[in-house]
Amino acid sequence: MTLYLWFVFFLAVQVIHFLGTWKLYEAAGKKSWQAAVPVYNAIVLMKIIGRPTWWTILLFIPIINLIMFPVIWVETLRSFGKKSTLDTVLGIVTLGLYIYYVNYTQKLEYQKDRKLTTKDKASDTISSLLFAIIVATLVHTYVVQPYTIPTSSLEKSLLIGDFLFVSKVNYGPRVPMTTVALPMVHDSIPFIKQKSYEKWPQLPYFRLPALEKIQRTDIVVFNWPMDTVYKFFDRSGRRADKPIDKKSNYVKRCVGIPGDSLAIKDGYVYINGKKLVMPERAKPQYSYEVALDGKTPIDFEYLLRELDITDAAGFKNSATRDTIIFSALTAASAERLKNTPGITAVTRMITKGDDPSIFPHNGKGNADNMGPIYIPEAGKTVALNTESLPYYKEIISDYEGNDLKVNGNEIRINGAVAKTYTFKQNYYWMMGDNRHNSEDSRYWGYVPENHIVGKPVFIWMSWDTNGKGLNKIRWNRVFTTVDGEGQPQSYFQYFLLVLVLFFVGDYFWKKRKENKA
Repeated sequence: MTLYLWFVFFLAVQVIHFLGTWKLYEAAGKKSWQAAVPVYNAIVLMKIIGRPTWWTILLFIPIINLIMFPVIWVETLRSFGKKSTLDTVLGIVTLGLYIYYVNYTQKLEYQKDRKLTTKDKASDTISSLLFAIIVATLVHTYVVQPYTIPTSSLEKSLLIGDFLFVSKVNYGPRVPMTTVALPMVHDSIPFIKQKSYEKWPQLPYFRLPALEKIQRTDIVVFNWPMDTVYKFFDRSGRRADKPIDKKSNYVKRCVGIPGDSLAIKDGYVYINGKKLVMPERAKPQYSYEVALDGKTPIDFEYLLRELDITDAAGFKNSATRDTIIFSALTAASAERLKNTPGITAVTRMITKGDDPSIFPHNGKGNADNMGPIYIPEAGKTVALNTESLPYYKEIISDYEGNDLKVNGNEIRINGAVAKTYTFKQNYYWMMGDNRHNSEDSRYWGYVPENHIVGKPVFIWMSWDTNGKGLNKIRWNRVFTTVDGEGQPQSYFQYFLLVLVLFFVGDYFWKKRKENKA
């Protein structure tokens, strides 16, 4: 929905509210016109039902308001003596329209001094649960979100089974665009696997102020732009139509920011003509061909454990192969293999030829050699022709909502012939460190700014499905930071120390109070 349509929708809601409540306002000693003034009518209503004024804010926060509206309907009914279970049910199942019936057909007796607390344990439990859900949803949506690493595209930096806290405040909390959705779930309801949202109405994109900008080499969580692709590596064109904020969550490393010229040469990323320097914690991996002498036995199980390599698991002592392919080796691991008896050569594999699955799908380039590609920056203008259009086609039509039509060499945007195009938002280039095992920007292109979710900041748990017993937990990764200088360091022992001190202090504090009493 556009801002204009949202304004019309907002006014329509105000009219509906006024028509259904103006007599209630009068019965409570207020003026009928107070039910018609946007925002002010909500403040007055909070006074009528005896609830704090700041509740008004919650009514305008997407998703949170879906929880608050039923609460306000029920509280309004109770303020006028409608306290039965039937009244509560009718108020909720009619989406508040039962208030119309009360407003026009019932004798209105306003209960100004009604008790807001209840001795009913069930009601008290529900109230506490609703409050907990509201707080958790606020934190989940605007502050920090838990996230699990599902794939090996950032292997070594982030492992499969890492449980992260993703900060929303670093890059600016994004206000939910999908306004009708279950809180604290993504695109589907757990267990029953049904859609958790409605696509209408949609809010325009808006992001609160950020603490920092996305920098090159930052690890970023974002909504996968091409979640319109039905499955990984499926170019059949089948689409899963989702709102932006309900597209699948992805985590990659940003290697190109708005305004950059990016090229990939023999697997290495170059920005504006210079090789991109990766942070110490980043460990890019490539496929390597390892040649054997065919005579010397090699204990591959021991070697793989020593090098912490999982991609070639299952190799036994063997001297029957001439070569073995390792699909995810760091440069350090490759050097270690070169010094292993029985291994005669370790060669990094570089993709040759053209791959039509590589962005922009024009049959030029491959995963290890592509570009240079310009990464669009908001407000910048590029020339449009049949050669440049494939790079910006999705941006113009899908990400920025224009009507794009091409007839031969003629390009029309919103009906007008276009020789240039000015970008409305920033774009980023995201790649996995596991270069030959990552579905990333090389295949589907740019990540729009409105798809950015947040920044991974903390690993609170790491679970190894191949481990046994207590070794299923990667203890050296528990309570480690994602970014920072040097190698990751676990702060778990400090957490345990603080926890022990807290309980010990709490024990002595209670003892002291008992002694004074």
